[in-house]
Amino acid sequence: MDRRDLKVIFMGTPEFAGTNLKALIDGGFNVVLALCQPDKPVGRKHILTAPPVKVMAIENNIEVYQPDTLRNEEALVKLSKYEPDLIVTAAYGKILPAAILDLPKYGCINCHGSLLPARRGASPVQRAILEGDKVTGVTFMKMDVGMDTGDMIDKVEVEIDPNEHTESLMNRLAEASAAKLPELIDSWVEGKLTTTKQDESLATACPPIRPEEGEFTWDQDAADIHNRVRALSAWPGAFVLKEDKKLKILDSEVADESLVPDELKNSEPGTVVKAKGENLIVKCGTGFLKVKELQQPGGKKLRAADCAHNFTVGSPII
Repeated sequence: MDRRDLKVIFMGTPEFAGTNLKALIDGGFNVVLALCQPDKPVGRKHILTAPPVKVMAIENNIEVYQPDTLRNEEALVKLSKYEPDLIVTAAYGKILPAAILDLPKYGCINCHGSLLPARRGASPVQRAILEGDKVTGVTFMKMDVGMDTGDMIDKVEVEIDPNEHTESLMNRLAEASAAKLPELIDSWVEGKLTTTKQDESLATACPPIRPEEGEFTWDQDAADIHNRVRALSAWPGAFVLKEDKKLKILDSEVADESLVPDELKNSEPGTVVKAKGENLIVKCGTGFLKVKELQQPGGKKLRAADCAHNFTVGSPII
């Protein structure tokens, strides 16, 4: 089938989805409708902001539909009018009901940001970093009514850099997905691909990130704290509390022990053991954390190079 003859409905919301939508547009597919979550207030001024998929669709003269739910007659009737041959989803944020899954001739393909059956759910990228994974990827699957439980079509692996944050990894996963998606759809429609059932014994769940998951304590391992920093820097941020004062750590590295003076290596966790130039280093339960960017209680975001001199070696960071 010619790509221009294939009527595709696309569903997705964030930048990850926008990158995949662009791949379909650039690939010459006939995207007849784009669904995304409703516009949401963003920033301190709560400015109502369109999600990336909506912006991409409008720029390419594709109709946008932003329903609060797909589980009603209105949504089913709306989508049915387009007589889609295929539905493609990427980080849409809603489970599709059976009536919609049954609409397209070639079913529904989802681009999921993990190597299924590991990390099913809403936060696979954040939790891959949070738990120190070395490799993740994108799984293309034929959707069913479950949460990322459908049969797998193909996968692409992506290595995780030890200092990489969620936003960067999400972008690279999106690029890997977008590079493979157009040709995968061609092969799928032509009947050249088979599916593989997921091994339920290997399945793990990824519930949405909760604000309180940003909290850590200095008696934890430095690598674990670093993983929390880079996983949650966009939201809600990694933070430590002391007497209701919140110190946010926005960027970090696991510090080389050789940078720490011998007389301070056995300091109490939370103690500043070096504060010079770009080196703001704190003792952890195991190892040392090099703080690269932070936000003190009531203050603004600061690079360590601009504020390390304000901290006292041998004293608690907060």
